[in-house]
Amino acid sequence: MTAEVAERTPEIHHSHRDVTGGWLRPATFGVMDGLVSNFALVAGVVGGGASGKIVLMTGLAGLVAGACSMASGEFTSVSSQTELMQAEIAVEKRELEIHPAEEERELAMMYEAKGLRPELAAEVARELTQDPAVALDTHVREELGVDPNDLPSPWIAAGSSFVAFAIGALIPLIPFVFGASSVLPALLLSAVGLIVTGGIVGKITARPFWYGGGRQLLLGGLSAAVTFAIGLAVGTGLS
Repeated sequence: MTAEVAERTPEIHHSHRDVTGGWLRPATFGVMDGLVSNFALVAGVVGGGASGKIVLMTGLAGLVAGACSMASGEFTSVSSQTELMQAEIAVEKRELEIHPAEEERELAMMYEAKGLRPELAAEVARELTQDPAVALDTHVREELGVDPNDLPSPWIAAGSSFVAFAIGALIPLIPFVFGASSVLPALLLSAVGLIVTGGIVGKITARPFWYGGGRQLLLGGLSAAVTFAIGLAVGTGLS
C-alpha cells in the first residue's frame, strides 16, 4: 500500500454487530415463549390439582409440541419472506435488462431525493450502473431495503427457534424432574430464568440488564398468574 493510499484510507474506530442475521429474533422469541408458556402451563395444571408426575408429563408434551410448532412456523414464515424477496429481486433484474436507461434515471432521482445535486446524482448512478452486478445490488438495496447477498435463512431461524424454545420450556420442569410436587420451586427457578434471559436480551439490544429482566419477569408472572387462577377455578369446579 502506497503512502498516498494509506493517507486516504479511513481509520475505523468501531464495528457494528450483525443486525440482519436470521437467528436473534427467533431465538429470543423462542426462549421467552418456551419459558413463559410452559411455566404458565405448569402453573395451570398445578392449580387444577394435578400430581407432580402429571405436571411433568404435561410439561414435556408442551415442550415438544411448542418447539415443533415454533420451528415449523419460523421455517414457513422466513421461507415465504425470502421467496418474496427473491421474486422482487428477479423483477428488478429483469427491469435492469429491459429498461437500463430508465432504471439509471430512477437511481439518480433517489440520490437527488437524498440531497445530492442533480449532476452529481446522475454521475453516481451512471458509475454504479456500469457493472450489472453492482447495479442490481444497488437497486435492490435502495428500492427494497435488503441485502441481496444476506437474505435470512429459514433453516437457521427454525433451528434457533426449536432449540431456544426447548431450553426455555425445560426450566420450569427441572424441579418436577427431581420430584417436586409444589409449584413454588418452579416459580422461583422460572423467575430467575425470566430475569436472566430478559437481561441478556436487554444487553444484546443495548438496554440495561434490569430493564430487560424486569420486563420479562412482569410479563411472565402475569401469564402464569392468569393460567394458575384458571386452573384453580376449573379444578375447584371439577372436584
